[in-house]
Amino acid sequence: MIEYLSGQVKKLHADQGGQGMAEYGLIIALVAVAAIVAFRLLGTGISSKVNEAREALQ
Repeated sequence: MIEYLSGQVKKLHADQGGQGMAEYGLIIALVAVAAIVAFRLLGTGISSKVNEAREALQ
């Protein structure tokens, strides 16, 4: 019985597929947060430049 349980624990320890998926999820979340922050910071600057160009053309 102890050998069986030991084998099962070794199998679970060797299977790291879920760990890789969790890491990919964290990376995707970090990229999404960075993109949102960048768009928010650059969005106002881009908007003001577009408005300046529009006013210059009028």
